[in-house]
Amino acid sequence: MRIFIKKLFLKNWGLKLFSLLLALVLWLTLIPPEKISSEKTLTVPLELYNIPSEMELVEKPPATVDIKIRAPNRLLNQISAANVHAVLDLKKARIDQTQYPLNKNMISIPEGAEVKDINPSQVNLRLERTKEVMLEVVPNIIGKLGEGLKLEKIEVIPPQVPVKGPESKVKDKYKLRTSPIDISSFTQSTEIEADLILPNPDLQLASSQTTVKVKIIVQPEKTEEEPKKETKKKNTKKKK
Repeated sequence: MRIFIKKLFLKNWGLKLFSLLLALVLWLTLIPPEKISSEKTLTVPLELYNIPSEMELVEKPPATVDIKIRAPNRLLNQISAANVHAVLDLKKARIDQTQYPLNKNMISIPEGAEVKDINPSQVNLRLERTKEVMLEVVPNIIGKLGEGLKLEKIEVIPPQVPVKGPESKVKDKYKLRTSPIDISSFTQSTEIEADLILPNPDLQLASSQTTVKVKIIVQPEKTEEEPKKETKKKNTKKKK
């Protein structure tokens, strides 16, 4: 039996090998190109959508995820990070939830392609409730008035501005500062507009107002001679 099988394979082996190679070439030639598929892995940004308006993101998930895609070769060459999107919808997110699974439904890819794997399969993030407070605005005055002038008063309009952020980051003791206001060239009372500077990068202005008006009241200093002149005038009136 062994001898028979051996003769069967070895007899005309060159012709049989040629036939096998010919069949393989014909199979590769005749099979439709769209049936030949391959895989590749792309690194794409993880996009966050629908963060609830009453919540703030305090711990962010990874910025990117790896997506393994399978598609026909002709289509696979056209697929890149530009037309593949990983979207995490946080519409139903909760304060007490920190782990969020990633599934194939969250991946947007061209038609005809298939998502085979996502790495990581889940991400960690943390949300906090939004807190809003009114913070006092403190003008940032730099420079010095010229000789003979004094800074009588500084008025900020409005004196307070609403600010919001994660409740653990918002402190009532915080103050808003203005951009620097150099008064060294002022010779009279002036009103200028100054930008607002937040005390913490995790905070944001709660309204569309990004500037305040700052009134700088400047007056001339009284010299020592002026009171003497007034005294002399009083004395002259008494003598009459």
